[in-house]
Amino acid sequence: MFSKRKPLYRFPLIPVSVLVICLSLLFLYQNYVKPDSQFSRLSSASHTPQCSSQALTLGEKFMWYAPHSGFSNQLSEFKNAVVMAGILNRTLVVPPILDHHAVALGSCPKFRVVDPKDIRISVWDHVIELVQSRRYISIAEIIDISSLVSSSLVRVIDLRDFVSIWCGVSLELACVTDTKLQSSVSENLKQCGSLLAGVHGSIEKCIYAVNEDCRTTVWTYHEDGNGDGMLDSFQPDEQLKQKKKIPFIRRRKDVFKTLGHGSEAESASLLAFGTLFSATYKGSELYVDIHESHQNQRFVSLMEKIKLLPFVPEILVAGKEFVKQTIRAPFLCAQLRLLDGQFKNHQKATFQGLKQKLESLSKEGPLPVHIFIMTDLPRDNWPGTCLGDLISDKHNYKVYFLRENDKLIRRAAVKLMSAGHGQRFLSNSDSTIGKKYCSSQRLPDLLLYIEQAVCSYASLGFVGTSGSTIAENIELMRKFGSSSQQ
Repeated sequence: MFSKRKPLYRFPLIPVSVLVICLSLLFLYQNYVKPDSQFSRLSSASHTPQCSSQALTLGEKFMWYAPHSGFSNQLSEFKNAVVMAGILNRTLVVPPILDHHAVALGSCPKFRVVDPKDIRISVWDHVIELVQSRRYISIAEIIDISSLVSSSLVRVIDLRDFVSIWCGVSLELACVTDTKLQSSVSENLKQCGSLLAGVHGSIEKCIYAVNEDCRTTVWTYHEDGNGDGMLDSFQPDEQLKQKKKIPFIRRRKDVFKTLGHGSEAESASLLAFGTLFSATYKGSELYVDIHESHQNQRFVSLMEKIKLLPFVPEILVAGKEFVKQTIRAPFLCAQLRLLDGQFKNHQKATFQGLKQKLESLSKEGPLPVHIFIMTDLPRDNWPGTCLGDLISDKHNYKVYFLRENDKLIRRAAVKLMSAGHGQRFLSNSDSTIGKKYCSSQRLPDLLLYIEQAVCSYASLGFVGTSGSTIAENIELMRKFGSSSQQ
């Protein structure tokens, strides 16, 4: 009498074993396939992090950026950051010196670079690593920016102090070993990294995340905003557009008009750039083209100051001490970059330039010719090369070099750490901010910097590796005579 009711669902039940396998695969993907960075997973946070109330009530406007690659590139970016902060009247957050190539950018000419958000995340990850390994040292502890600060051309704050204010958490807590505190500390640092990296994009009055990079933008500065929005002379060629499917168009943007007074970014307490690295390529600057002279005397003074930012006195004095007490004669400096990147393929040309200079000196002056060598080629690899020949020819040449564990290097590091050159922001009143949890700070490796100081004193001349940014910095030091004042 009653018809059978048809089932509401026609699909068979999923076997429990299949469900378990799916869940297991999802777990493996989340924990092993996706990037292992503790901060790269922040975009899935349950809520958007906010600035601390202290940061917003402070009334100060800040700017930070994400350095990359080796020290010389980081120094170049720091100079650009000083200029940007000066133009925008923001306090510059001074970063630490990153390990060589710990953070990579990519290639601007090939339009293949890391996005600003991702490079900011990478920098934050590495900052935590430096703190935990007791190797954190600010670039302002190596480069002397005292004249910039004392002349009020730029305001600065150490990243560690900025994080204390901005996120209400001390970076030193990254070293905490108390298991009861580890979980909350880790979460606080993750949230802070998420905020500074702009993972959630711009947040009103808190952070403005600058997402323009060298693929689309060349930053300029003109008091009248002239040229803003114009196409740059360097664009991806048609072959590259078709091969890589590149949609980018590079425009020249006035940094003050885009990010300064009256802009959307003005109200943000923090302005966050990606990398600020730039270089000349095919007659155009890759990212920052701010070189023109202006009527504004403050800007002119700023541009003059950053032409050479010298090393701090402890480094320059150590270089001079080595010259006076060890070399004790007129000498030639040779900076030979042989193993890194493009340079490893040009050893023959690099050595050829050195040989020509030495032949000239041998004919002109007394023997032996004194030579200071700075190179990334390990001593064990010198035999069979031009360097090995110089060492063995004691009649004509006397070769000098420095090692990382030399007493001179260690003494300079001890003096530098006690000098405390890092520029500090001292207006916060919270006694818990800045509480130290990281003990036994390791001495910084000053070898590269002292070597450059030695080369700046070389009275017989300087031979540098073509295209090396280290060689360019030494040439600047020699041109402006920063060492002669020590």
